[in-house]
Amino acid sequence: MKKITIILSLLVISTFAFSQKSFYDFKVKDIDGKDFDLSSLKGKKVLVVNTASKCGLTPQYKQLQSLFETYGGEKFTIIGFPANNFMKQEPGSNEEIAEFCEKNYGVTFQMMSKISVKGDDIDPLYKWLTSKSENGVLDSDVSWNFQKYLIDENGKLVDMVAPRVKPDDDKILSWIK
Repeated sequence: MKKITIILSLLVISTFAFSQKSFYDFKVKDIDGKDFDLSSLKGKKVLVVNTASKCGLTPQYKQLQSLFETYGGEKFTIIGFPANNFMKQEPGSNEEIAEFCEKNYGVTFQMMSKISVKGDDIDPLYKWLTSKSENGVLDSDVSWNFQKYLIDENGKLVDMVAPRVKPDDDKILSWIK
């Protein structure tokens, strides 16, 4: 009886582990409204950031762009998700957001369509990022604009970095390297 219990427990654990979604299982829309399959990023570390154009932390766009210019390529990339969840600090349309990012910060890293990163209308990707039951690593609440999520080369969540931590912080740099 003991062996059966152990075997059943292992079966349940392994089934749960194999059913766990990865970052690559999601499809999103880019800033131009085109489908973007996150599986196209396989093999890269990905820094996922919720952004806003009218926030005190908006200057982080400059640091994100610098990080992308330095490390972006075959092994690392950044994707930004504009969100209007915090004090309506991202009121613009996707077109206005793209223009703002390009004009003010020269953003060339991938920007996605505006989404919700918390609440009843949370985007499925952010539900995965913030729920340990879905990502298998940690629970987190998106507390403000420019919260960062670290995704490894295998599409697994590694960690979350608070909004006020700058993109060029040692924690992020050592993870990239």
